[in-house]
Amino acid sequence: MLSGLSFINNQWVAGEQGSFTAINALDHSVMAPQFHNISQAQLLQACEQAWQAFLQYRQVSRADRAAFLSGIADELQAREAELVARTPLETGLPELRIKGELGRTVGQLRLFAGNLRRDDDYIAQDQPLPERTPLPRPDLKLKTIPLGPVAVFGASNFPLAFSAAGGDTASALAAGCPVVYKAHTAHPGTSEIVAQAIEAAIARCNMPAGVYQLLQSKDYDISHGLVQHPRMQAVGFTGSYAVGMALQESIRQRQQPIPFYGELGSINPQLLLPGAVSSGKQGDNGNDAALAATFVGSLNLGAGQFCTNPGLWLVSESEADAFAQAVAREVEHAAPQPMLTPAILSAYQQGCARLHRHATLLASGQGEDKRCSTQVFVTSAVEFMANKALHQEVFGPAALMVTYKDTAELEQLLAGLEGQLTASIHGSDALIAANRNLVESLSYLVGRLIFNQMPTGVEVCDAMMHGGPFPSSTDVRSTSVGSQAIARFQRPLCLQNTPSTLAE
Repeated sequence: MLSGLSFINNQWVAGEQGSFTAINALDHSVMAPQFHNISQAQLLQACEQAWQAFLQYRQVSRADRAAFLSGIADELQAREAELVARTPLETGLPELRIKGELGRTVGQLRLFAGNLRRDDDYIAQDQPLPERTPLPRPDLKLKTIPLGPVAVFGASNFPLAFSAAGGDTASALAAGCPVVYKAHTAHPGTSEIVAQAIEAAIARCNMPAGVYQLLQSKDYDISHGLVQHPRMQAVGFTGSYAVGMALQESIRQRQQPIPFYGELGSINPQLLLPGAVSSGKQGDNGNDAALAATFVGSLNLGAGQFCTNPGLWLVSESEADAFAQAVAREVEHAAPQPMLTPAILSAYQQGCARLHRHATLLASGQGEDKRCSTQVFVTSAVEFMANKALHQEVFGPAALMVTYKDTAELEQLLAGLEGQLTASIHGSDALIAANRNLVESLSYLVGRLIFNQMPTGVEVCDAMMHGGPFPSSTDVRSTSVGSQAIARFQRPLCLQNTPSTLAE
């Protein structure tokens, strides 16, 4: 049973500032129960308790932190039935997607637990050189220590993998940092179920009270108060550019600067090299139909509500007609899909209307009330470079096909793009080798460069990079997915001439 409460200092408490409800993403009806908005006083209590928890949690051994993360994974798996019953209603995402996302969330937790068990306490050591002249070298050891309590914001499009126990939460806990989690108002029931799992793991592993806290609120002042609180030492955020920039502005008003790890959106260019459509990797008989099916399939995945959704397709003018016809055939058969919230659906429709004002509609998918329709538009490189409105992300199954005359114009177009999470280059190995300059250009535009695959799908592993140059993310050096995500919430500490008694 859902309570609509927040989880503060290991207790479920009712908020003191009114209430809100989740909206059924399938029929837009109101869902029970009511969720209570916390007050500013309760926010202050949660932040202070997080600091008290930090004083204890930072001393917890790597092995015990690993056991805690594994315990959360176990408790989440035990609640699969509850999540599968609630989350599709709050998000419109199908049951199979929720099961897959739960598996990814559990996998992230177990990956970080494995990292804690595998890695050493010290990342570098320099042995003393007492006989060195003119000055001896002391004993030096470099380690990492946690930053402190972390504020984490849930993402609308990933109710599990980027939310209550998702990548930011898991990596912060792995780093030794307590988490104050601000639930997304689109899926508060899902967040409560996940917090119940974490509560069980806290008890099971004897973790300090306040190591994880869940805040329910629809009040923007709570979000800004959270990032401004002096006890918070870092922020993890996945969401829109506008909200991310507003939170960053609040952080700038702090006396103490803290890192803000924000993922703010991306249009993920798909570059079809000249010759990719007419030959490509499938031989010399043309592969426009296969490519079109691949592109549209990726575009429609999850109703286009992925941060890696392919929103910009760059196609040679000489091959654009055949490819466009194949794309139109695929799009026209695309079924309508529910979106995460009525507000996201409305924003998607407005974004498509904006594209329609500045570009030509190539094809539209099937329509239905309370559902989104796939939309693909087309324009020239000249028009695209002249109109910044065409560069804006449309969150959903919409793409803009841009035709270019030659590789010189393509280089010019790429030079005008902002930072992206991903980009893909499509073409044979010989075509790619012949266009090394384009590969070089794209390398400095993105966080992940992909060859002959679509960007949707982010593997959780040691080598993954999920971030990129601004505005795709606010720190080009960091990733929110993969083993290196832990480093965001730690800082280096050098120990010099550590006494052996202390080292023990």
